[in-house]
Amino acid sequence: MAYESIDQLQKALASSVFGHTEDRKKAAGRALGTLVEIVTYYLLKQWGLSHCIAIERGLPEYKNPGITHNVEYSLHPVKFAQATTVSGDDLPVTARKVSKCFGAELAHLREFEQKGHALLSKSGILRNACVLGERADVVLVGLIRVLTGGRLELDLVGQFRPPFAIFECKRVGVEEGQRKGPQTIEKAKQGAYVARAISCLQKIRVHSGELTGVISKRDGTLYYKSYEKLIDEVVHCNDPELLRDFILTVGIVSNHGNWFTSEDHNKELRVLAQSYDWLLFLTDAGLVQFVNDLILSAAPAAKPVRTAFAASYAKGKTENRFTKVQMDFEADRVLQCYFKSNIRQIEGWFNVIAPYDRKRPGKFTIKELKEQIKVLSEKDWNAIFSK
Repeated sequence: MAYESIDQLQKALASSVFGHTEDRKKAAGRALGTLVEIVTYYLLKQWGLSHCIAIERGLPEYKNPGITHNVEYSLHPVKFAQATTVSGDDLPVTARKVSKCFGAELAHLREFEQKGHALLSKSGILRNACVLGERADVVLVGLIRVLTGGRLELDLVGQFRPPFAIFECKRVGVEEGQRKGPQTIEKAKQGAYVARAISCLQKIRVHSGELTGVISKRDGTLYYKSYEKLIDEVVHCNDPELLRDFILTVGIVSNHGNWFTSEDHNKELRVLAQSYDWLLFLTDAGLVQFVNDLILSAAPAAKPVRTAFAASYAKGKTENRFTKVQMDFEADRVLQCYFKSNIRQIEGWFNVIAPYDRKRPGKFTIKELKEQIKVLSEKDWNAIFSK
């Protein structure tokens, strides 16, 4: 059965999947939050950013490394990417097993301190953006591309530690009898603080009320201009002074009427909109369609997703099979195919809340965000970080 609203959907999940929990509606709400994260992850993959993605990696505040923040997704410049193959018959596929396949052309990867994560577990769980090793300036990430004839084809990617963009997801459910979730403003403040603290681009409001962007250069001088103009300049320049510590911040929010009303944005959404460089709203209709198409659908093609979701929330379950970090291998294939086939429609699930130009409403679209991310990902980061 398909559902038309988030309320209907949450109640259906509460009774059908989370009946064994103490607070069924809250458990269903948390699961919807996980789905927002999964939609965001596969959107980034479909944008061709697989090699750049890190999940929940701690990022230091700008010039204040004593404080770090984990973010859902950070996008990192790629130092190198090399392909290899390993046996898929003997699971799990671990960093140690992958390292045994290093030939002469991959000998430099032996310099990395190995991590204990498994790319693919014995029970067929894929670890997304799996960290295989680390060294001072680079993190080694393993990505499974395809399993054919008992052989796993992998990409081994060296990501520079400093990111060029982050994506954070925020969703707060509404409790029975409440107008909005009690933690909404706390989550808004948390997201706003991280968005303002990690990039070299600082935001201030001048006496006129205009939002101004400021970047401190190495010689101590302050480079500043209109915030919107400075963002555009940094994204499209090749100046290491401006790019080296710059991070484009993107927030994703979702929930029916909790972040804003039909008449106006509430305070929480305004806090986030002036803190992130981009703020996107995943619409109710988009999230409902995702769940209807892949989790509640009886279609045979959707079975791996449906099964993995149910297994992740079953009573007495021992492992997660449907999260942004751990994903059932077959469900991952279905999700990638779904996003590839429906990407234009999926991009339409998102409304741009910020940036917003009151003089030219509708100027900013997700297309402009994709272009900024593409431009940043394709810069010569080896040269930028060496200067």
